[in-house]
Amino acid sequence: MKAVEKKAKGEMIEEAGETEGARRATGVFPAGARPAGASTDVEVVAKAERRRFTAPSKRRIVREADHCTKPGEVGALLRREGLYSSLLTKWREGRDRGELEGLSPKPRGPKVVPPDPRDKKLAEQEREITRWKKRAERAEALVDVQKKIAALLGTPLERES
Repeated sequence: MKAVEKKAKGEMIEEAGETEGARRATGVFPAGARPAGASTDVEVVAKAERRRFTAPSKRRIVREADHCTKPGEVGALLRREGLYSSLLTKWREGRDRGELEGLSPKPRGPKVVPPDPRDKKLAEQEREITRWKKRAERAEALVDVQKKIAALLGTPLERES
């Protein structure tokens, strides 16, 4: 195959030889060729996990921050512990709200609302009302059937006054 290269000035020059072919996005190179400086060893780094702080460690850090009196002591504490000031602020707010003795994670998910006993009673009454309505409709249908049979047989029914 012939390879065509472009020069900087826009000229086209044909040269005899093999084309390199298209490189894949995965880093696989044709005919085992590797770019200069590429190694065959691949190091896989473990996936980073978010740090989790226990309630006692949070309380300890907040207590230490509260005892800092000189300028720069809180900053030194935060650098030593590897924390941001916003995290310390959130922990202090949690302590002030009294979340599980000062610092505990909030329960996740929707809040559970206990059922209202009045709702249970209303549902029960609605079922009873529908039951009585069905019974009344059956009774009316039965009375209508009795009237029709009496009319066919020629037996007069007692009139209601």
